[in-house]
Amino acid sequence: MITKFRVGATQWTVVVPVLAFLVLVLTWQRDLPGWVVGVVACFLAGAVLSAVHHAEVIAHWVGEPLGSLVLAVAVTVIEVALIVTLMADGGDKAATLARDTVFAAVMITCNGILGLSILVTAVKYRTAVFNAEGTGAALGCVATLATLSLVLPTFTTSSPGPQFSTTQLAFAATASIVVYGLFVATLTVRHRDYFLPVTAEGRVLAKEEDHAAPPTVGSAAVSLLLLGVALVAVVGLAKGVSPTIESAVASAGLPSSVVGVVIALLVLLPETIAALRAALRNRVQTSLNLALGSALASIGLTIPAVAIASTWLGGPLHLGLDPAHMVLLTLTVVVGTLTVIPRRATPLQGAVHLVILAAYVVLAVNP
Repeated sequence: MITKFRVGATQWTVVVPVLAFLVLVLTWQRDLPGWVVGVVACFLAGAVLSAVHHAEVIAHWVGEPLGSLVLAVAVTVIEVALIVTLMADGGDKAATLARDTVFAAVMITCNGILGLSILVTAVKYRTAVFNAEGTGAALGCVATLATLSLVLPTFTTSSPGPQFSTTQLAFAATASIVVYGLFVATLTVRHRDYFLPVTAEGRVLAKEEDHAAPPTVGSAAVSLLLLGVALVAVVGLAKGVSPTIESAVASAGLPSSVVGVVIALLVLLPETIAALRAALRNRVQTSLNLALGSALASIGLTIPAVAIASTWLGGPLHLGLDPAHMVLLTLTVVVGTLTVIPRRATPLQGAVHLVILAAYVVLAVNP
């Protein structure tokens, strides 16, 4: 976790977002040579890391479990903005981009971040102990929205191909917002204690004594401003390097769905680091809040956003998964349920989730 929250003018987390925004202004809507793309990519990575840093500052100011929600929403805003900007430039070839990116985010969070967090905690502390009520509720929401948004379009008959009709898409978008809103209300108001870290004996930790002192209101306000600057820079710079990413994927002879995997990996890497920090401090519940909260935010915010965007983009929107991915999603939900029910996990459960993620990556590259 962050050990120092005072925002100073010489800190890299202040300088990098500003420089990234300046690079965005200088490169916007221009054809970029290879070396410039490399520079832009470096500032893009720095902007993502600084964005999550400032999200962590705000998260520590508001406390857990609301802090995990702040991180999840911040990362998802980046993801949604990237998807919409790439769809705007991609035409028909971007029809599956939203589906590929959302599904990649679900697999990375529910198997990668969750599995790695459990594995790290269980190896270091013998078992990973968490709150089954909150974790199970989050997993149930993810399973419901993933099925409604990514599985049903494959089987509907109103529109040709794996896509919803206008009425069905409106329902899926509305259901996503409603379920995500109910989850947020449960996490922050009615059952906040279900999402707090617990001890090996099952005692809820109302507060984490090993945290640094919370940031001041002024520091939190500055971080909020810099978070906005960093997010704008991330979206703009990602749009600038996206043609290079798509060309590299095509040149390597890889499926176009790999672009969605790259986007998901890009935006979720900093959050993975934050989850590992919590896992190393035996706060695996915070890690699970980040993992499942990000998966839920990815579906709950992306589907409504692309539904709205599709009305003015005009191209097709394919959301339905193919059979192999539906099998992986089902396996993820079943194994996740078996992991959550006992309230504690060993390295075995973490490793199994990572194997499922590895299977997804192999099939993405070699379908």
